[in-house]
Order: sequence, then structure tokens, then C-alpha cells
Amino acid sequence: MLNIILFGPPGAGKGTQAIKLSERFELIHISTGDLLRAEVKAETELGKAAKQLMDKGILVNDEIVTGMIDSKINQNLIAKGFIFDGFPRTIIQAESLDTLLSKYNLSITLTLALAVDEEELYKRISLRGKVSGRIDDQDRNTFLKRMQVYNTETTPLKKYYDTKGILTTINGIGEIEDIFNSLCNKIQKNS
Repeated sequence: MLNIILFGPPGAGKGTQAIKLSERFELIHISTGDLLRAEVKAETELGKAAKQLMDKGILVNDEIVTGMIDSKINQNLIAKGFIFDGFPRTIIQAESLDTLLSKYNLSITLTLALAVDEEELYKRISLRGKVSGRIDDQDRNTFLKRMQVYNTETTPLKKYYDTKGILTTINGIGEIEDIFNSLCNKIQKNS
């Protein structure tokens, strides 16, 4: 089974590439945002718990998110594999994911890190904000706060996965198709 983590800062193109990769390699795309929305809509127990927190403006805790991922994996045990889009975001989440996967005798095959410089990230996010009308995506201070959180909480995952020998960094600047082809080449070499 091919299990991939797609990793990178806000605006690196994780969502776009994860969808393309899931189609190409017939993987189940696991995006925590999508999972949260689906669980809330389906009014599952996890969804109800998540909705209570979100309605209060509180971030959904790791236990609930991991429970949703567990449910998604359990429903797709005959899949060719999974691609994790933007999860894990912290060392604690990475350790939790490792424990969860081991429950199913699975592990992460490859972690692909999209490398994009800050100016390019800001250009992408602010353009996305203009297109979508999201004011928060157009605000440079909000972007800088997101980057600070990313650098503090998520960047340590590079060392975590590099130590396991499963981290590959890909240049995330360029045409979507060129980046996609680079990702595909790395996956094919490692599967």
C-alpha cells in the first residue's frame, strides 16, 4: 500500500497536487478540512463534537481529527493507499498518525515536501484571496502569522521524516504540471 504525506507551507499547492496525485495513483485523498466538513454534515458523533468546538471558535483537537482519519482509513482498507494533505501539522500529530497506521499494519511510504519561498507563497495566497474574496488571504500580517505558526509547529516535521529516511523535497515553484510530474517521478522511484 502506498501512503504519502504531502507537506508544505500555506499556498505551496498541497491541495491542488494531492487531488491530482490521488487520481493518478488511485489513492484515497485525506484532507482534514474535507473530513471535518463531511463529518459535520453527516452528523456523526465526531462531527457533532467538532461542530460544538467550531461553533465556539475553538480549533478541533487532535483526538477528534485523528478519530476522523481513523474512520476514513477503516472505511477504505482495500484502497491502493492514502495521500495525507496538510496532515500531520505537528510532531504530536505525526506520532499519532504513526500509531494509528500501525493499528492497520500500515506506515508512511514517502513524505513529499513542497519547497516554495515566502514571496511566492504570499503572491499565491493573496491572488487566491482576490479570486475568492477572502479578506484574510489578502492581508500580509495574517499571512506572516500563518508562516510563523508553520515555521514553529510544522517545519520540525522535516527532521522527523528525514530521520526516518522518507522525506523528499520537491521544488514547488513553476507550472502545476511540471511540479506534478516531479512528484510523480519521486513516487514511482519510491514505490
